[in-house]
Amino acid sequence: MAAKAAYRSGAGLVRIAVPLAIWDTVAIKIDECATEGLAQTRAGTLGAKALPQLRKVSDWADVVVFGPGMSQQKETSETIQKFIVKLDKPLVLDADGLNAFRGGLIEKLKLPPSATPIRVLTPHPGEMARLLSVSIPTVQKDRTGAVAECAQRSGCVSVLKGAGTLVCDGKRLYKNTTGNPGMATGGTGDVLSGVIGALIGQGLSAFDAACLGVFLHGVAGDLAAARLGVWSMMAGDLLNELPNAFNSRTEGRGLRTED
Repeated sequence: MAAKAAYRSGAGLVRIAVPLAIWDTVAIKIDECATEGLAQTRAGTLGAKALPQLRKVSDWADVVVFGPGMSQQKETSETIQKFIVKLDKPLVLDADGLNAFRGGLIEKLKLPPSATPIRVLTPHPGEMARLLSVSIPTVQKDRTGAVAECAQRSGCVSVLKGAGTLVCDGKRLYKNTTGNPGMATGGTGDVLSGVIGALIGQGLSAFDAACLGVFLHGVAGDLAAARLGVWSMMAGDLLNELPNAFNSRTEGRGLRTED
């Protein structure tokens, strides 16, 4: 989903790196991508021996999208931490990539204070709650406070998904107005990660890519809802509508930055 979304959003080349257990399946499912099989645990998840491979693949890339489908297996989470902490490329971190930094580890994501933010975190409320060590109701009660705290503690541009998705870099806050309830289905977050990653790869700043990404992602969702209805939508429907979202005349619609 993330790889296809990146291609639909203007990425020129996309490479997928996955554990060997699913390498052949992934290679068959998407013709356009080069694929890389990574060392794995006995459970078939990302293994510690994959670190050199991950570093080699990331050296090739302009931007790394990391996390979807990785699992919370202990060795996998530890490998994620070791890889991300030393990564010096622009990064979009989602799903189990975020869960690897749960329980007070969010500060490990910080780059030196002088560095320009090049990392984007894209948690849903449950993932945000785990990052901040609070409950989901606490996050939902003060979504603005939660996304600001995440940005400040991690040093990353933070996206809090959900109705009225928020983007914050610690100084600026953007509230999105596109999208609909039909997007609350598995895989739509992976699509968003691919969109944001592709926009960063084309030269947008992390904050601008996150704002534009959630906006266009929501437009694609609205186009899918108009065609199918909110009850029948799947993440693949957003992929199909991304070209129309990019081609539509959306300048100025819903874009608002708040201090």
